[in-house]
Amino acid sequence: MTGGIDIMAEGGCGGEPVGGEPDREPGPSDSLRTWGAVQQALREHAGYSRAEFADLVRFSKHTVESVELGRRMPDESYVVRSEELLGNTGALRKSSKYVTRGRGDVGLAAWFRQWARLERVAVSLYTYECRLVPGLLQSEEYARALFENRLPLLTEEQTEAQIEARLERQRMLRERPTVPFHFIVEESVFRRRLGGRDVLRGQLELVLELTAPPNVLLQVMPTEAEFHACMDGSVQLLETPEGRQLAYSEGQENGRLISGRKEVRTLQQRYDTLRSQALNPQDSRGLLERLRGEL
Repeated sequence: MTGGIDIMAEGGCGGEPVGGEPDREPGPSDSLRTWGAVQQALREHAGYSRAEFADLVRFSKHTVESVELGRRMPDESYVVRSEELLGNTGALRKSSKYVTRGRGDVGLAAWFRQWARLERVAVSLYTYECRLVPGLLQSEEYARALFENRLPLLTEEQTEAQIEARLERQRMLRERPTVPFHFIVEESVFRRRLGGRDVLRGQLELVLELTAPPNVLLQVMPTEAEFHACMDGSVQLLETPEGRQLAYSEGQENGRLISGRKEVRTLQQRYDTLRSQALNPQDSRGLLERLRGEL
């Protein structure tokens, strides 16, 4: 703790908290690994390759691999379709009820984990992003392109773990319909064709879908804006159930959780001002729809 500010490494694989013990990379739960291994054995016994099985259950090959290796929770539709293909004995369906995720930190950068834990219980969450689509709004294809562009290069296992963690965090938007989620994102972010035209089109479609509910608002900061209150970079703000206001700022290979009242108040003031400078939610959706139509 320094001057009321809690500084801790919180995001990618293998980081270490400042001034503390290494934040060791957590592993998936035993039940998740076991369910995946059983499903894999049944698939192989039935004579399906992963690619063939993926087509039949209507999920990607990457998803099938992640489920079988215990990195991803099987969706209900995945369980039902797998059950139908692999004998329809009821074993997969019944056992899926006892599968747990284990710690939700798998695949999160060490410097991001503390903030991710706070996100799960926050009563409100506000995000300004000027570099890329916020993690809570990223499509699987966009996230994959992002991690495949990372240097030094990640292993396939590291890439899959980080993608799964990102998609798992995203469940909050669907599972917490009474929590206000607010995003301000630079227009240039939605114009950058990371991963190609098709990836960007899919990303725009997902953002429009995720920000449709009344508790999830998106404002785009137009490139042509003459005033900008957050030129110092991206920031996230949240309120805890106890009413504490906290902030988070991230840079190259590091992140900082901010709890000092004066600093949080300054960041909140900047964010509030930026809200008045950005396009309103309706105009922001209109801009994204136009960008999607141009692809």
